[in-house]
Amino acid sequence: MTTHKEALFLRSDELAGLAEPAEYVDAVREGYRQRGEGAPAEPRTKLPNADPPGFFTGYLAILPETGAMGTYTYGAGFGAQDAHFMLSLFDSESGEPLALMDGASMNPFKTGAVGAVGIDALARDDAATLSIIGSGAQARGQLRAATTVRDFDRIDVYSPTKEHRESFAAEMNDALDATVAAVASSAAAVEGSDVVITATNASQPVFDGDLLEDGAHVTAMGQYDADVREVDAETVERATYVPDLRARTESDAGAFIQAVEEGVIGEDHVHAELGEVVAGVEPGRTSDDEITLFDSGGTAVETVAAAHMLYERAVERGLGEPLEFAPASQALTGK
Repeated sequence: MTTHKEALFLRSDELAGLAEPAEYVDAVREGYRQRGEGAPAEPRTKLPNADPPGFFTGYLAILPETGAMGTYTYGAGFGAQDAHFMLSLFDSESGEPLALMDGASMNPFKTGAVGAVGIDALARDDAATLSIIGSGAQARGQLRAATTVRDFDRIDVYSPTKEHRESFAAEMNDALDATVAAVASSAAAVEGSDVVITATNASQPVFDGDLLEDGAHVTAMGQYDADVREVDAETVERATYVPDLRARTESDAGAFIQAVEEGVIGEDHVHAELGEVVAGVEPGRTSDDEITLFDSGGTAVETVAAAHMLYERAVERGLGEPLEFAPASQALTGK
């Protein structure tokens, strides 16, 4: 008689509200600590399609101490002109499936969390002013998470559409303790800011790196393609450069790749991976006037870490629909 391993299917609405931003940050920080100590992870593979236009993307990671491993895949564009995210989570001890999740709703939270881990690891302890360029879902996730790791008293918001930045600033001003205000240009946001976050879909730099104050930290998270970048070569050159995964500097870290191509930096400009800094394997910031840059293109490290936390909470609450998976030893018979 064939036996089946029972996993859970967790819908997007079941995952919503299971954790606060600070809890995502804690889980993701722990995931990157494991990565810094050698946990396996691979950057995204992105497959473009011409007709119908779209792309299919996936990445994976193993977090041995968490006891989880998984893959995050999504298709964007194609005929539906939309995106769908699927997250599969496995037990890293037994290899058995734990869950299949609708991965869309958690995306801004886990991505915001890794941005906050970067701020916590690299920004000055006394950072008090933050600017964010972008006003969409990812900007919302970044900002909510960032305010859990530093006590900001002022936050400036810029995006090209006035109505978008003003409504976003009003929403965040109500939600956060800091004073949040819209500003009329990216230059106005960046000048004097201790922390700068870019969360855009821009293909060209969204601010002039010359404007960064000594001691500033930058988190760039909106683009991950060799041909596009949110920050310019000046920013990369001036900064202690820390990517989420070193291998991305050879594939999709556009700001780094283009700075190398322009001859501004060499390939040895990578200071360390984020996980190495979190784990204490490499130093982070070493002076108050140092500029730091966290290049956050997205990995399965934060995805698996956050997903396992959500899975455990879903089990505690009795959420999810059971799914049965037959082990290959019993199902892979060719009969």
